[in-house]
Amino acid sequence: MAKFDGFEEIQAWQKAYEVTLKVYRLTENGRFSKDYGLRDQIRRASVSVMANIAEGHGRKSNSEFANFLNLARGSAHEAQSHLHIASGLGYIEKQDFDVIYGSLGEISRMTLALAKYLRAKP
Repeated sequence: MAKFDGFEEIQAWQKAYEVTLKVYRLTENGRFSKDYGLRDQIRRASVSVMANIAEGHGRKSNSEFANFLNLARGSAHEAQSHLHIASGLGYIEKQDFDVIYGSLGEISRMTLALAKYLRAKP
């Protein structure tokens, strides 16, 4: 099993936590806050990234952990898709879009790399 004492040590989880806080702050005011469907969906997707990393860490094998990292990666892409909608509707500024979208892309790459590493370990 991968050697992390706690899921909080995993850099992808740390970055996902930061992104989730940004998403919550971004969606708590203005027109975005009143679009309950999109607001709730992007929040759930961002929370799902960090939750799947944490849950995977709590599993008993590298293979299970890697599977949850793949779920986290999928949620990161889902959140990126929601960002496009929010941007298209004028709910967010380009700078906010770029920062959060880029962070989610980085998390996606990090989870993919960690999953590949875990699957290669005996």
